[in-house]
Amino acid sequence: MKAEHLQGLIAAPFTPMHKDGSLNLSLIPAYYEMLKANNVKGAFICGSTGEGVSMSTAEKKAVAEAWAACTKNDPDFIVMPLVGGTSLTDCKELALHAKEVGLDAVSFTAPFYFKPATVETLARVCAEVASVVPDMPFYYYHIPVLTGVNFAMYDLLQAVDGLIPNFAGVKYTHEDFMDFLSCITYKNGKYDMLWGRDENMLPALALGTKASVGSTFNYAAPLYYDLIDAFHNGELKRAADLQQTSIDMIRLLGKYGGIATGKAYMKLIGMDCGGFRLPVNNMSEEEFVQFRADTEKINFSSFCSGIPEKLKQ
Repeated sequence: MKAEHLQGLIAAPFTPMHKDGSLNLSLIPAYYEMLKANNVKGAFICGSTGEGVSMSTAEKKAVAEAWAACTKNDPDFIVMPLVGGTSLTDCKELALHAKEVGLDAVSFTAPFYFKPATVETLARVCAEVASVVPDMPFYYYHIPVLTGVNFAMYDLLQAVDGLIPNFAGVKYTHEDFMDFLSCITYKNGKYDMLWGRDENMLPALALGTKASVGSTFNYAAPLYYDLIDAFHNGELKRAADLQQTSIDMIRLLGKYGGIATGKAYMKLIGMDCGGFRLPVNNMSEEEFVQFRADTEKINFSSFCSGIPEKLKQ
């Protein structure tokens, strides 16, 4: 198996929910159409943004099936589920299911309760899950702020090289640029390094990243494509200004409680994905009014993703 390196923006979609917290799978086809209309190249489903850790195995399968159904005739749009968790049995079941329904790749993150003690152990854990889908690209999802597992990914690449034939690369959601560059250059760029910090895209571009996976690409993809174009055109001041706009937008996530604020941004662009499940808190109606006012101060409507006319309610 030879995995192709990905290009462009890959969104980490929110999982649409009804008011009672149940899955709203009927929204996923329109969600896919919206991402396509904004030139997003793929979807990293059931990850942190997608609340995978808050869903049952059956629910994650249902989400995977919904994305597979609406993207099956689009070879240019990549769908990759996160199958990681604390049970390797469940992880392998989800990986096999992803293959069965026709998804394009799988991703896995370190077990975060009984954590691997060494990078060699982490490599063995990855190998066990990857082995059940040997013909699918397998990505490791590095997000130590949530997993508490913080080995250098350069060390992991050395540990998996020759051990996992279908190991394709790393979704890198961390700030260690030294490690990230070492991974990009490892064996002449053998592995696909997907940048995962939207607020730090500009320095990652300078190091050579070609694809990024992020939550804010759901609702602000035009901003990041402008940033990428400015960087490649040598307009570094403009690129930095656009990155600062991204930072201003992301700061509102923190101001209004964190990850659930992303669904409030989705509501602003016209795609209501509901709220987050507990233990994540959602903003009140009063807070949403204040949030909307704050987004007007950063001129969010001038750079947000658009909803195709046919999808508008």
